[in-house]
Amino acid sequence: MAEGLKLYNTLTRSKVDFTPIDPKNVRMYVCGPTVYDFAHIGNARPVIVFDVLYRLLRHIYGENHVTYARNITDVDDKINARALRDFPDLPLNEAIAKVTQKTADQFHADVAALGNLPPTIEPRATDNISQMIDIISTLIAKGHAYVAEGEVLFDTRSMAAYGQLSKRNLDEQQAGIRIAVEAHKKHPGDFVLWKLSSDHEPGWDSPWGRGRPGWHIECSAMSKRYLGEVFDIHGGGLDLIFPHHENEIAQSCCANDTSVMANMWMHNGFVQVEGRKMSKSDGNFFTINELLDTENFGGRKWPGEVLRLAMLMTHYREPIDFSVKRLEEAERLIAKWPTGEAGDAAPDQSVLDALTDDLNTVAAVQALHALASAANSDPSRLPAFVASAALLGLTAKKAEVNEDLSAAIDALVEMRLEMLKTKNFAEADKIRDDLLAKGIQLKDGKSKDTGERVTTWEVKR
Repeated sequence: MAEGLKLYNTLTRSKVDFTPIDPKNVRMYVCGPTVYDFAHIGNARPVIVFDVLYRLLRHIYGENHVTYARNITDVDDKINARALRDFPDLPLNEAIAKVTQKTADQFHADVAALGNLPPTIEPRATDNISQMIDIISTLIAKGHAYVAEGEVLFDTRSMAAYGQLSKRNLDEQQAGIRIAVEAHKKHPGDFVLWKLSSDHEPGWDSPWGRGRPGWHIECSAMSKRYLGEVFDIHGGGLDLIFPHHENEIAQSCCANDTSVMANMWMHNGFVQVEGRKMSKSDGNFFTINELLDTENFGGRKWPGEVLRLAMLMTHYREPIDFSVKRLEEAERLIAKWPTGEAGDAAPDQSVLDALTDDLNTVAAVQALHALASAANSDPSRLPAFVASAALLGLTAKKAEVNEDLSAAIDALVEMRLEMLKTKNFAEADKIRDDLLAKGIQLKDGKSKDTGERVTTWEVKR
């Protein structure tokens, strides 16, 4: 076992020992995609970073003792706008369903191709509306929210500790505001919990009229439902610290009467492409799918494992310059690595020591490369190398029929189960048939405990 896990806590601005609330159920929540467009390479970074942390936590505490929730935001004004743009002839709700299903399916396929494990739980915002309404009602009853002109807003002045994550105080925020404050707000920093929907917008019945939730309340509701009022780790990109994560803390702490929402807050740094901020107008904006399946970046397609390693070659808290040169460097490294099976071997201590030091993937990759060199000279060192690579989500196993893409297959199986639940049988059958054509056979059955459909798969010999 590695030495104690140390992680950088954005809340305290310090690297501290990680002590779970319950070692038998370590709980982590990470903000997932808003499914209105394909995920870009910047979106890939938190998925990869927190997948490595998920793997490490499973190694330390046991696979069955870690719960990883990563949400899908499927109600948002950006989704509405995209639905109107792409499907102008359909009723809005049908158009929204098409946009969110297509985008979520692509996200699952893309992140699986990057070697990520599916999270334990992947809640959707639209499945948790009643939980959001309950929290909003509690906030109103406790004097932390108010109704004004059809909206429900959080009263930021009602929380003395507001700004604890971003280290911004309300007076500084107010002084920096350059736009006119809506007249119905008590204070400039107050934010929307619930807003009314027109007849042409998606909406749900509530005590304040037919409407839809604000963005921030969604994560407060989903994390509480699946992880509890206080959990171990909350993660996401640096851009979410303010206002999203700050407002999550305000809602959750005030509704639940807790001093914290999560004990640890972790944030990954920004991604630039070829030294510049990603921008469609600058021509350096790339989706994960484009990098995997087209020749738009460096004149070629890139394997998912190369994209993943390129991300891990920079510490997660540092900004990353994603470039063709970096991808070529990652590809050269992988080409020198041996393949084989881990058997019962454990990851090497050098890799564990790196990862338990605030997820230092830079040192871990360096240690992994040294292990690869040793394994190339001494086959007895190969299992430890393969096990160590797996801890980083990198495949060093021998290729089998259609290669060992278990994470990708698992994601497709989950997608198919969701389609069956929504009676989208044609697409569900297509996934099954496509996998069978690749030598992967699905087997449907029922859970003995719940009676729900479960699906397993195997490689057809």
